[in-house]
Amino acid sequence: MTQYQTIVAGDPVSRTGAIKLYGPEGFEGMRRAGRLAAEILDALGPHIVPGATTEEIDRIVYDMTIAGGAVPATLGYRGYTHSCCISVNHVVCHGIPGPKTIRDGDIVNVDVTPLLDGWHGDSNRTYLAGNVALKAKKLVEVTYECMMLGIEAARPGNRLGDIGHAIQSHAEKFRYGVVRDFCGHGVGRLFHDAPEVVHVGRPGTGPELKPGMFFTIEPMINIGRPDVKVLDDGWTAVTRDRSLSAQFEHSIGITETGAEIFTKSPAGLDLPHAAS
Repeated sequence: MTQYQTIVAGDPVSRTGAIKLYGPEGFEGMRRAGRLAAEILDALGPHIVPGATTEEIDRIVYDMTIAGGAVPATLGYRGYTHSCCISVNHVVCHGIPGPKTIRDGDIVNVDVTPLLDGWHGDSNRTYLAGNVALKAKKLVEVTYECMMLGIEAARPGNRLGDIGHAIQSHAEKFRYGVVRDFCGHGVGRLFHDAPEVVHVGRPGTGPELKPGMFFTIEPMINIGRPDVKVLDDGWTAVTRDRSLSAQFEHSIGITETGAEIFTKSPAGLDLPHAAS
């Protein structure tokens, strides 16, 4: 049986396995953290170009996070030494920034999580670098649509399986593979919390969505099969068949009538190639 825990202002928060239900203070905190995450991602677009290195992008994320009064939640997390994850082409998630140069035609996902006043603003986008092939553009567009369809299904009374079903059914119309090995998660005062938000599912299954739940929806969609493997560095996940993979992520809160997107772009750049 699913357990829920109502969090009131000032309550200590720990990982108990219960799904937390936050009040007005939580919504306000997540709005601030989410807006900073979105502003960072908005600013990155002009820098994700052929010839740039992923470590240069990571430095921009660090500088903007600190300037915004936050710290990067990934920095030091389980030994991770960077301010974001940057995943290029067949890298599904958790790509490590470094001297790698972005090439013309690459698709580049950047995942940021500023920790601001105790709240985590977790979000990512996939960018187009230079002249990107039509099949890659289509994958990026469909992945964004999958995320938004998942968010449309995130309303009180529905269940987590409704979110997964909305994402899976749309991706599979295009014969794309939906990654099962990684999922969305509860977020808020903790970086990763209950519930797990799987991006496949059957309608009417899983925990019920209730007002005050905060979690991410972050589908990883592959042009090929859904299978992934983690490299020897312990972080980088890649497609087993080397096919392209794209991802988008928003942090949301369930309201009385639907879902509030905390990480929505103030500039309307949620689908990044709209910036070009």
